[in-house]
Formats: sequence, C-alpha cells, structure tokens
Amino acid sequence: MREFDYQRAHDVAGAVALLGADPDTRYLGGGTNLVDLMKTGVERPARLVDIRELPLDEIAATPEGGLSIGATVTNGDLAAHPEVRRRYPALAQAVLAGASGQLRNMATVGGNLLQRTRCGYFTDVTQPCNKRVPGSGCPAIEGEHHNHAILGASDHCVAVHPSDMAVALTAFDAVVRFETADGPGQLPLADFYLPVGDTPHRETALPPGALITGVTLPPAPVAARSRYRKVRERASYAFAIGSLAAALDVRDGVVQDARLALGAVASRPWRAAAAERVLAGAPATAETYAAAADAELAAARPLPHNGYKVDLVRNLVVAVLTELAEETAR
Repeated sequence: MREFDYQRAHDVAGAVALLGADPDTRYLGGGTNLVDLMKTGVERPARLVDIRELPLDEIAATPEGGLSIGATVTNGDLAAHPEVRRRYPALAQAVLAGASGQLRNMATVGGNLLQRTRCGYFTDVTQPCNKRVPGSGCPAIEGEHHNHAILGASDHCVAVHPSDMAVALTAFDAVVRFETADGPGQLPLADFYLPVGDTPHRETALPPGALITGVTLPPAPVAARSRYRKVRERASYAFAIGSLAAALDVRDGVVQDARLALGAVASRPWRAAAAERVLAGAPATAETYAAAADAELAAARPLPHNGYKVDLVRNLVVAVLTELAEETAR
C-alpha cells in the first residue's frame, strides 16, 4: 500500500491551488474510477484533494433555456432530475445504463467525464501500454481487442472511452466549464477529448491543474425526443460494446433535425456528423437511416476480432431512429 496525503477542499480556488502545488496530486470526487486505478497501481498520487464539499452540486436552468450541471452532482441525482428527464431524456437513460444505484450515488459528473479506459492492458501494470507508459506499445492490436475501437484509432492505441453519460452529452453539444489558477475557462465537449493519434496518454484538452466545475447543456428542442440505447454482453451492468444517443425531429415524413453520438467505438464519444448530414431533410425511412449509418461507418477500420461492431452499430442506428420516428408520428 502506497501512502498518500488527503486534504479536503473548501473552495474552488483552494482546490486549484493545492493541485498546482504538486503535480502528483489528484482531485477526488466519488472515487469510483480513481480508487480502482490506485488499487491496481495505474494511478499513484501523492495527495488526494477531496472536492465533494465544494458548492458545485446544483442543476439549474440557464437564461437561454438550457441546463447547468455542477461537477459534483452525483450520477444518481442527474438521472433523477425532472428537467433532465423532460428536456434530455437520453442523458438520464445513459446515466441509468452506466452503473448500479450504489455507484451512481457516489460517482460525479466531473469524474465521469475524466474516467480512464477499461482496456485490460491499460489496467495491468505488468503489460506495456502507450496510454500508461508512452512508447511502450499497444499489445491490444495483436491481442485481446474484441471490444476495442473501430473509428478514430491509431497504431498507438485502440482502446475505447467507457462513459455512457459523455455519449449523450456529446450528442447535445455540451460545454465543459473549468477553473485554473489563471481563472475560468470552458471547452465544447467536441473538443474536450483529444484524438488518440500518437499521444494516447494525452486524453483531454484541459489545461494542467484544471478543475472541472460543471457542464452546460445548450437549449435543444429536439433533445426532448431522444433515446439512449446500450448494447452489452450481459443483462446486468457492464461496459458497452456499442451504444447510441439519438434525437430525431420528423415532420410530414421528413427529418427536420437529428443528433447522433456513438459510444464504445472510439477513444472518445463519437459524434456521428456524417450520419446527421445524410439525415437532414431526408425521408424518415429505414432506408435513410441505414444510409446514414453507412456514411458514418465508411471510415471504420475494425481489427480482426471486432468487425462485428460495424453491423451492430448499423442495426442500432436503424432500430433507434425507427422507434423515435414512430413515437413522433403518434
């Protein structure tokens, strides 16, 4: 057991100052990912700064008609909030699909965004891993990779991002707010996660020492007609092998607006922009939905043992969009 210091932060500026004073310090929210990584030796912080008591636990409407979600809001509170369920139902569904009630009551929104990959090579410190030790290699490419990336991967890393919540937030153009020693900042979630490239150890665009303070969801009327569908290998809680956050607005048989984001297919939540372009102004038919999925998956580069994800995602897109269109027509 490696010893570490523990301090409780009482204000945002104090938390940022504590992290800035020691690069081996980590923020502690619910600890549902960080503590696991400490147990396996992947994370070895010298100090933990507990941020659970910071005043960042509110969900409130924004003047523009969106929602502001604090970083220490628990996943359980997020999924149960009536305005989240009414305005962004796919977000509530994604959180409920992500983990058991016990974990949802501990895990925080900020921590969920920063959770690390569940690749077995990453969590096994006896194995090489470019994400953990840059330049050491990616054994998953030739080894166990049935649940790894088919989009946006590289020769340096083929792991996927594990978050369900982040997939729904990506579909709805969420913006991440943060605080640094130099003041506040924000990043669209589309820019928050970095492409894996040849630096897979650099996962986000957050400045060094930054503390996530919240997430802003802009107003999106289409989001009220949304759904999150997760495919996993067992009925109980498990990480996705493919997932989809989708919203659809159909009028007179024509798609007026569509939002799609995929999970468990890339190193970050994958906004399906090519599929959205195909859908815009097109007939609301199964043929259109299949064409949209094919346009997005044209860039897929599956490995020998995860090619099944291409068909899985295609079927998922067609099924969920069909269901949403039928609901809209009622």
